[in-house]
Amino acid sequence: MKYIERINKELKPFVDDNLDKTVIDLFAGCGGLSLGFEAMGFKTIGYEKLDDAAETYRNNLIGDCYTQELETSTEFPKADVVIGGPPCQPFSVGGKQLGLKDSRDGFPIFISAIEKVEPSVFLFENVRGLLYKNKWYLKEVIDHLQNLGYIVTYRLLNAKHYGVPQNRERVIVIGSRNGLNFPKKLNNKVTAGEALGDMAKEIPEDSKFLTPSMDKYIAKYEKASHCINPRDLHLDKPARTLTCRNLAGATGDMHRVRLPDGRRRRLTTEEAKRLQSFPDWFQFHGNETSVYNQIGNAVAPYFAMSLAREIKNYYLSQKNGNRYPIKDENNQLLMFHES
Repeated sequence: MKYIERINKELKPFVDDNLDKTVIDLFAGCGGLSLGFEAMGFKTIGYEKLDDAAETYRNNLIGDCYTQELETSTEFPKADVVIGGPPCQPFSVGGKQLGLKDSRDGFPIFISAIEKVEPSVFLFENVRGLLYKNKWYLKEVIDHLQNLGYIVTYRLLNAKHYGVPQNRERVIVIGSRNGLNFPKKLNNKVTAGEALGDMAKEIPEDSKFLTPSMDKYIAKYEKASHCINPRDLHLDKPARTLTCRNLAGATGDMHRVRLPDGRRRRLTTEEAKRLQSFPDWFQFHGNETSVYNQIGNAVAPYFAMSLAREIKNYYLSQKNGNRYPIKDENNQLLMFHES
């Protein structure tokens, strides 16, 4: 089955009555993470402060999305799972490093939600930098969550190993009462060419072509950054990470397609959707810049579905009285925990 046929078929929201589990999605954006969970039959409730993103969520998913700015005082309904991508204030090594006392950061809100809702499972994602210069902060967050009685594990995962045609690394942190596995990697990677098909050779009416001055700037940028291969979209492998900056902004790092005639144009919103694994039926609300930002900020839905599938397996094992196998990073069995 072709890539686009697969995501159009598999990424369809439904409610699995046999599962009967509700998910709260904090800092939900346009609903990429929630779409992966709804495709596995979870019910979702989103919280997002940006109007366009919240409207996109409501227009495409079964669950509702509340347009509001979250605070540590926010109250939430009962739920089985809490997920989200808390905005992480970039801490300077020489700065104050206030950690969980920093009101600019989203993690105190996420932890407050865990304390109030007391879900049996939680999951959050964040940029890979959280494992490096800000690892002290990740440890502080995990220690706090462990003190609430959760078994917390984390791993740096790349969406390209889970059916997404994009090299997109994210830190995934999972907490549960008994221990929970990360999804197993898929054997095959999807290339940008497979994802886009004929799109990559087409010239839409609203195409934005690179000007000679932009070509010159990019050449200078690539030389300064010691870039061996031009950073055009390479159709024979997964795309580079999609971000708000390299989608919506006219920068040296922008995503662009080289056409057969040699001209280069910027990536369209429809192409960005494909590379981020949004199905074709998923429609975004807002102007072009808003849509690029929603796509760049989203969790790739097909990757999210892999995470949701593992959580679903965890719940169904409990419901059916089966033993849930705990495995290591190499998918080797460590132990079983009883339901």
